[in-house]
Amino acid sequence: MEHGDVRTSDAEHSEKNFIVLTLLSLFFGYMGFDRFYLGKIGTGILKLIFIGGFGIWWIIDLALILSGNMRDSSGKKVSNTNNKGGIPV
Repeated sequence: MEHGDVRTSDAEHSEKNFIVLTLLSLFFGYMGFDRFYLGKIGTGILKLIFIGGFGIWWIIDLALILSGNMRDSSGKKVSNTNNKGGIPV
């Protein structure tokens, strides 16, 4: 990696698929499916019980995903880039 290169290493990015996560969140996020997919079982169950935080939690999670700030259970970001050149998938 050259000096000034702003790309992050593959180790900092999740192996979870951005598009799958986005679709799960959009259609089934109020039931916690997006959280289960990320390996966040506890918050997935809470989201399921409270119907996506009465809609608020669901919208916040969708915004986090679309902005590229959602993390999986290992703390790695789920990004819409291919991790090699910053090109959107």
